[in-house]
Amino acid sequence: MLNIGLIGCGRISNNHFQAIAQQQDAQVLACCDIDEERAREAADKYNILSWTVNYEEMLNNPNIDLISICTPSGLHPEHGIRAAQAGKHVLTEKPMACRLNEADELIRVCEEAGVKLFVVLQNRLNPSIQLVRRAFEEGRFGQIYMITSNVFWTRPQDYYDMAPWRGTWALDGGAFMNQASHYVDMVQWFGGPVEEVKSITATLARNIETEDSGSVIIRFQSGAIGSINVTTLTYPQNLEGSITILGEKGTVRVAGNSMNKIIQWDFADTRNYDAKWEESSTNPNSVYGFGHIGYYRNVIDSLQGKDTPSSDGLEGRKSLRLLEQIYRYTKADKH
Repeated sequence: MLNIGLIGCGRISNNHFQAIAQQQDAQVLACCDIDEERAREAADKYNILSWTVNYEEMLNNPNIDLISICTPSGLHPEHGIRAAQAGKHVLTEKPMACRLNEADELIRVCEEAGVKLFVVLQNRLNPSIQLVRRAFEEGRFGQIYMITSNVFWTRPQDYYDMAPWRGTWALDGGAFMNQASHYVDMVQWFGGPVEEVKSITATLARNIETEDSGSVIIRFQSGAIGSINVTTLTYPQNLEGSITILGEKGTVRVAGNSMNKIIQWDFADTRNYDAKWEESSTNPNSVYGFGHIGYYRNVIDSLQGKDTPSSDGLEGRKSLRLLEQIYRYTKADKH
């Protein structure tokens, strides 16, 4: 039985609690939040025996094997480092940090402590994306020419006002770092190493430090061109979270709210699973999808030596490096 302590009982934690509850060989032993009421409510809702507002108290529990970090993004490295130093395996929500040097420190400390580091990139496990990845790894696209991702979501001002850390450079990052993090990861996962990045970002309507909209153009080392378009200003609700891959011998488009539905599947050759592409579509009730369940399954199996991590610290670093390139170009352009 994998015993888990979870820190940060806010919005995303519900996906973690629910995903862990679906595993027969894992359980949440304790939860922690600086808001006493929120920690107590989470413990009551999910039948967790222990809750606390003191992170150190949870880390001192010798029965906890892994810490799941669901705190604001800018706090992920600190909380992960402290967990590793306490001898706990670390699972952190995306992004693993807001700054690359802090992510590198988290990776280093976990390696030195001999603990595993997992970064939640659950959309990689969407059935639709898994099918596309299979075709990609089998070389069915041939040479990749272009990869495009659109994230047209809505986050009203009251979303940011609800938690003062949202939309700040220190703890959150902007629409790319927060809302589009999974899509940035997906573009680089299929595109590979990056040669050049150009970006335009703007704060058009929300009263926040960071951007609420932007566009990025990427040249990959392979020669392929990528683009990512992001906004949190879509009226009146989330419209699209998509990725399109155009290759020499294949075209695929995965759309829906969170890359959950294949709407284009064309290849020059045929395989026995081609008839199943429509069956791979899901209909999640939120942009988070259903991937956390599969992600925790992968984490448990990895710790038991039955599988390899679908996204560890080094994988999580790749998308964060691209995010840093996006922001570095934008800020340099403004000055």
